[in-house]
Amino acid sequence: MEPFIPISVIGGSSCTEEVNRMAYEVGRELAKNGATVVCGGLGGVMEAVCKGAVEAGGSTIGILPREDRWEANRWIKIPIVTGIGYARNSIVVKTGLAVIAIDGAFGTLSEIGHALGQENPLTVIGLKTWDLSIEGQIDNSLVRAKNPIDAVEKAITAAKARIKKGTG
Repeated sequence: MEPFIPISVIGGSSCTEEVNRMAYEVGRELAKNGATVVCGGLGGVMEAVCKGAVEAGGSTIGILPREDRWEANRWIKIPIVTGIGYARNSIVVKTGLAVIAIDGAFGTLSEIGHALGQENPLTVIGLKTWDLSIEGQIDNSLVRAKNPIDAVEKAITAAKARIKKGTG
């Protein structure tokens, strides 16, 4: 039996058509590779990645910020109602074994920080997202992807390594 491979996908609640297409492709590729999409459950990147995953036969989990399960986008199979607002960003990333960041605003940046700042940092793969620097020096903690397929391959590889090491 294949292991459960949750991959967190983070990004803006609104996005351009190009970013929407990339997120959709990431969702399809994750599903084709047997991964479950974990996200914030709302619109934009979250909705596009979930649509791609569901249309490819995959599963989706939405960690919702408010107390209304019906606010989840229609592609969420498992809504998790939190009522904790942006504090749910920590749960979104920590539920995954790797993170794919697509585009995004400050909420996405906070999720990147939660993923990279934990005791056992998660691998964060970036696709058209934030650049990180410390005192003007580029920080290479964020792994860059060339395209959606590359992002998924890197995320699956990182997730399987965590499973093998027992750090997931």
